[in-house]
Amino acid sequence: MKKYYKRKIDYELESWVSANERKPLLLRGARQVGKTTAVRHLGEKFKHFVQVDFNERHDVHYLFEGTYSPQEICQMLSVLLRTPIVAGETLLFFDEIQACPSAINRLRYFYEKFPELHLVAAGSLLEFALETLPSYGVGRVRSIFMYPFSFEEYLWATGNEALATMISASSPEKPLPLPIHEQALRLLRVFLVIGGMPAVVARYCEDGNLLECQNILSELVLSFRDDFAKYRNKVPSSRIDATFRSIAEQGLGKFVYNRVDTDASTAEIKTAVETLILAGLVYPVTHSSANGIPLGAEINEKYRRMILLDTGLLQRILNLDISDILSSNDIKVVNRGAVAETFVGTELVKSASCYSPYPLYCWHREKAGSNAEVDYVVQLGTRIFPIEVKSGSKGSMQSMRLFMEAKGIGRGIRTSLENFSSYDDILVYPLYAISNMLGLSSHI
Repeated sequence: MKKYYKRKIDYELESWVSANERKPLLLRGARQVGKTTAVRHLGEKFKHFVQVDFNERHDVHYLFEGTYSPQEICQMLSVLLRTPIVAGETLLFFDEIQACPSAINRLRYFYEKFPELHLVAAGSLLEFALETLPSYGVGRVRSIFMYPFSFEEYLWATGNEALATMISASSPEKPLPLPIHEQALRLLRVFLVIGGMPAVVARYCEDGNLLECQNILSELVLSFRDDFAKYRNKVPSSRIDATFRSIAEQGLGKFVYNRVDTDASTAEIKTAVETLILAGLVYPVTHSSANGIPLGAEINEKYRRMILLDTGLLQRILNLDISDILSSNDIKVVNRGAVAETFVGTELVKSASCYSPYPLYCWHREKAGSNAEVDYVVQLGTRIFPIEVKSGSKGSMQSMRLFMEAKGIGRGIRTSLENFSSYDDILVYPLYAISNMLGLSSHI
């Protein structure tokens, strides 16, 4: 049996299991982020575990198309699969549920008529099915969103839990000892290269073979590209493929539709982008005027950056020289292809609540001879904080200071390869600890 590596989602799943009242759980996220593995691990806590893969078991689809009650469905499934389905003793797992839309629609009835049963559903292309089923279970089904390994989860997987604990307890007022900081940077550089896709992390944990990790990343990129034909019929898969690569290549700054290497129209490229976002492969970073909260109240979707869900996939698509990233102390080198900015954005997404997608915002001002951009703008409690990924001295933060002055904001956040520190009104967080800042509002 393959070793299981602890994930943050495990705590949420275990809490759901022990709740006095629970809804069927819908585990959502991009392909290959570990949804099925996490549910199987949860199943080990039950006397019985029943997995129904709707891609493989077309013979059970009819059970969900008629008028059978949830109890009758479970009774027939237990006969077909030769495993008891008993409330409180069995975890029932509907995998690849997008292959049977009628099963998605039936989830609500399990909550209404069989709430004592532990039922989890997941799917690799689930979002496309849900797009066509807007009222599949509002108020009767709980969604949890899952992502690739975060840096903290990677530390857990590699036996560095003590370091993870030290990082989470550190702050600009309480920096890490220099040797510990340098150790964290070494581990970070590896993580930037391999990324957080579970198959890659697991392979690295076996023997640290970076070449084999690169091969697995290449296979993952190919499998995602093969999936493009399955997404939806609104845009050809070749357009999605060209857009996917262009998002990786464009890196920093506004995503420009006419820079996609294809003869497609802007409308087709926009559809391709939205398709990749729906698939969970791309996260948009949208301009917000940031005059107040919520940040989403004043957005301009005409200015959006696009980042991939994983730095490992990004560097593999761009064919970056990973030896440079692994050995350099210069964030300009580490950030080739916007790897560092991608890492910050994805860490923010992974560190937020798993019960709803976390929107990413930036700030941009276009003015003749004086453009300014802040990499990320976040809302923490009732306060707004700008975040910049920086490489230079403390004086090279003109855009952030301009933003802070214009918006009347008293604190900014700079993240780099530096240790925790502060420059007057600028708090410095190392890249590896960017998720720490989500707790800022509680003590500033």
